[in-house]
Amino acid sequence: MRPEAQLTSGPVRPAVQRRPLTSWAGAALGIAAVVLATAACGVSTPLAEARTHASGHHTDSTTTRLAAGTTTSTTPSRSTAAATSPPATSPPATSAPATSPPATSPPATSPPATSAPATSPPATSPPATSAPATSPPATSAAVGKHGPVTEPPLPAPGRGFVADKVTAVGDSVMIDYEGALAKDIPGVRVTAAVSRWWTTGEAVLRQLQSQDALGAVVIVGLGTNGPVSPVQFDSMMSVLSGASRVVFVNNRVDRTWQDSNNAVLAQGVARHPRAVLVNWYALAVQHPGWLYATQTHLPIDGPGAQALAALVAAAA
Repeated sequence: MRPEAQLTSGPVRPAVQRRPLTSWAGAALGIAAVVLATAACGVSTPLAEARTHASGHHTDSTTTRLAAGTTTSTTPSRSTAAATSPPATSPPATSAPATSPPATSPPATSPPATSAPATSPPATSPPATSAPATSPPATSAAVGKHGPVTEPPLPAPGRGFVADKVTAVGDSVMIDYEGALAKDIPGVRVTAAVSRWWTTGEAVLRQLQSQDALGAVVIVGLGTNGPVSPVQFDSMMSVLSGASRVVFVNNRVDRTWQDSNNAVLAQGVARHPRAVLVNWYALAVQHPGWLYATQTHLPIDGPGAQALAALVAAAA
């Protein structure tokens, strides 16, 4: 083996010699041991750092003579450079969570899926319009529509009756709808009085007939103040036998004779072809608010009075 740099008392001169590959390996091991020892003790030495060659090979180590007479060889250490490099790789590790936001995008496709059902409700709306189409026939407007009293054509009136004239005879209930009836049947002659009985009304009709002042169409609204018998009904029809049409209005009254009177009127009308019946009782029961608490009289020209007048006019 070739001798190392000699130690002299003079200045230290490095002796650089070409060493075999095995000597370089041994020197490298020795330098590594020195570096590890100093690192373990936590002592730093003012050694000259060795620089690495561009090709990756180490430069020749330099031997320095120390004041104590010992020599140390220094070589560049890669351990410190390598120790700092691993932390540089940690930031890329945080990039993985950055892929999670795209995972939230699929829910954005769900709202469009709900828009399709929104189109179905409009499809059900057309059938809803058909229901109102059935309401016109159910309205009572037809009741308030009154044609001429000559429709259908009436039989010619007898002696004492005036053609194209209407006469109404009644009790205090007729007073309640007298004004409304005059609007529905222009020119109607109304003769109504409080507490009028059936027989009293018959006497009034007989007097008018004898004076040739009785209309060809007669409206009878009696029975509120007492019972009516079938005999009394036929007696009145004998007075009105020359009339073209006789309209009887049944009773809505808080008295015991209400039902029996209505039965007599219904049966009597069935026996006389020129007589017709207005079923005020049925309409009044359906609308109790139209009448006062006694369920007999109505507010004058109120909703009930107008409805009753329209019902009578439609039959006259």
